[in-house]
Amino acid sequence: MPLAKFNFKAGINKEETDYSNEGGWVDGNFIRFRKNRAEKIGGWIKYSTTAFLGIARALHQWVSLAGTRFTGIGTTYKYYIESGGTYSDVTPIRKTSTNSITFAATNGSSTITATDSSHGAVDNDFVTISGAVSLGGLITAAVLNQEYQILTTPTANTYTFTAKDTDGDTVTANASDSGNGGSGVDGLYQINVGLDDYVQGTGWGIDGWGAGTFGSSGSLDADNQLRLWTHDNFGEDLIINPRAGGIYKWVENDGLTTRAVALSGISSANKVPTLGLQVITSETDRHLIVLGADPLDSSNDRTGVIDPMFIAFSDQEDSLEFEPKTTNSSGSLRLSSGSLIVGGLKARQEVLIWTDTALYSMNFIGPPLTFSINLINQGAGLIGPKACVNAPSGVFYMSKQGFYFYNGAVQKIPCSVQEYVFLDLDQSQSHKCHVALNSEFSEVWFFYPSIEDGTKEISRYAIYNYEENLWSIGSLVRHAWVDGGIQNKPQATGVSSSAYYLYDHESGYNNDTDPMDNVYIESADLDFGDGEQFAFIKRIIPDIKFVNAVGTSPNGAVNIVLKNRNFNGESLSTSSTNQITSTTNQSYVRSRCRQFVLRFESDDDNTASDRKDYKWRLGSTRLDVQPSGRR
Repeated sequence: MPLAKFNFKAGINKEETDYSNEGGWVDGNFIRFRKNRAEKIGGWIKYSTTAFLGIARALHQWVSLAGTRFTGIGTTYKYYIESGGTYSDVTPIRKTSTNSITFAATNGSSTITATDSSHGAVDNDFVTISGAVSLGGLITAAVLNQEYQILTTPTANTYTFTAKDTDGDTVTANASDSGNGGSGVDGLYQINVGLDDYVQGTGWGIDGWGAGTFGSSGSLDADNQLRLWTHDNFGEDLIINPRAGGIYKWVENDGLTTRAVALSGISSANKVPTLGLQVITSETDRHLIVLGADPLDSSNDRTGVIDPMFIAFSDQEDSLEFEPKTTNSSGSLRLSSGSLIVGGLKARQEVLIWTDTALYSMNFIGPPLTFSINLINQGAGLIGPKACVNAPSGVFYMSKQGFYFYNGAVQKIPCSVQEYVFLDLDQSQSHKCHVALNSEFSEVWFFYPSIEDGTKEISRYAIYNYEENLWSIGSLVRHAWVDGGIQNKPQATGVSSSAYYLYDHESGYNNDTDPMDNVYIESADLDFGDGEQFAFIKRIIPDIKFVNAVGTSPNGAVNIVLKNRNFNGESLSTSSTNQITSTTNQSYVRSRCRQFVLRFESDDDNTASDRKDYKWRLGSTRLDVQPSGRR
């Protein structure tokens, strides 16, 4: 009998049953589809071996007029600007204490108690101490005068930290450490750190109508929000905003050794919002837009309380002028559909703004109104502030109801993995969802936290190839992503050995310096005819292309796993596992069944040299299959 050729339908499909999806793919990991063929995705490597502090959920890249490339990185703890592989801490200072801090140490303990009246710090905050003298023993001036992360805040006037030397090693006090550090101790307190997890029940509209007593929900502020940063350039300078927190400016000319400062505190600032949910610079008309700003009160002062549906915008070309006048274009708008602004995005000649239930378009129209606001869609709001991305063909975003595309009108994207994703999505942490563009491969990556994984953190993705309308899925921890352009490759933030790094993606075919394991794709059930007869499989003739990243002769190996069962309700059993290399012509097997499955994988049961520095791409696999009766 002639060989049976299998050209599988491209894309992962989890909407069909395994049997009804015959000739298709049902599962995979680290696989993309390109020109209708399945292949291993590109690898990643650390951009810098230096780690940063906190989970980074925001990346922004730009180039100065001098040609310097910058990456803004907003983490749970800090805000960094990366340049040349070095991370500069530009986190704003919240409070400066002068000659007001004293210390107490305990013999045999590394814990130092600091006293500073009304310090305003919370656990994990950062303070830089200066002007201290030795406590008399091992807790020297050099030990005290450096940056510390606060351990606990027992009272409003005290906090603790773990003493360390200048190399970061723990220092334990002795009996001689009986001093208080002197009378000239200063402290620079960075803005309060944010939450690692999204906490439902804070702010407006989190619970359904009628939940709790009237006014019981707390107001939106940075202390009760998942720490998400937004950032945008105003010229060469950078405007940054921790969600529901203050609005800050970093001045490029002042250099990387300077910190961002509160926009409202700059000498020429006029009626600048003190709080916001997001900052955006409009593209052509250059207004600074603050979504969810604190409005002006009856006395023409900022209220200091976020209005979650309020938008304030500056004068044209002036990020410091927010007072509406007849002589400028400053102003404000308020949205009506929804309960809070979730996020915004610059698109073509417009700014898109999502509430929890609707999508608006904000357009520059000039004086006297400056901007118009148009309701585009109701019922398809944004699932999280970072769950949208601008692609060459339009804007892709993720709602609580599915995946959507906007290019003048909102369209729901047909999705063959939608139920799989949304039944597994941890809705309690939906604000962590983010959407990434990988334009080199015409892909949009939807990252989400998985219930099954149980980490409450980003752990899985769904890839949509928008040119070929194909979906794939997998598991990968990436907290933020920015497409290639400013840098040569896409960059993303992730974790390795409990430390956080920036990674170059589509760089080689490895997991950093290790082989990329657990790469696989698995077919739906196949049968002989309509499954009335048993099939006897004797031989596999592979069609796999190996590509080596280092330009040498292709190496590598792929396992072809043959699984079988006789009826749909049965569990699959593994019949054989055959290693395939670039020189394998055929592989002999023995399997008799009504239904069979093919799984292609590169996994850790092969040697490291067979798993590093290469990708594989599937062609048309052939099987030697013969009928084998009905019993």
